[in-house]
Amino acid sequence: MKNGKAVVLVVEDNAIIRMGAVDIVLTAGYEALEAQDADEAIRILESRDDIDLVFTDVQMPGTMDGVKLSHYIRNRWPPVKLIVASGMAILEESSLPEGSRFFAKPYADHAIADAMERLLATDSESPRPRG
Repeated sequence: MKNGKAVVLVVEDNAIIRMGAVDIVLTAGYEALEAQDADEAIRILESRDDIDLVFTDVQMPGTMDGVKLSHYIRNRWPPVKLIVASGMAILEESSLPEGSRFFAKPYADHAIADAMERLLATDSESPRPRG
């Protein structure tokens, strides 16, 4: 958390949807960062040590989709919370890293905000390992 405010990274290739997701994050009282694909998200995660939650789309251009990205994040940055959304695929939460939440698009803004609040409430104040 930065200045007592959770930091959420939104990963979405569609600019309009990304803007809406960022609005959800800001309205919920968190700081928002943006990435348009998994590669950019990883660069941001590597450059910062204060990201508490990643909210990612599944279908994205680039080297990995949101499911692969979520597993990569869980393996490399275990404390980071994960929310995964898709308009194309309905995923079983069992195909995602443990503790992740899945939402089908279109999702209700309040459902995402509630999920962020619940996931971040379980956050410990221990520092996140860098890797």
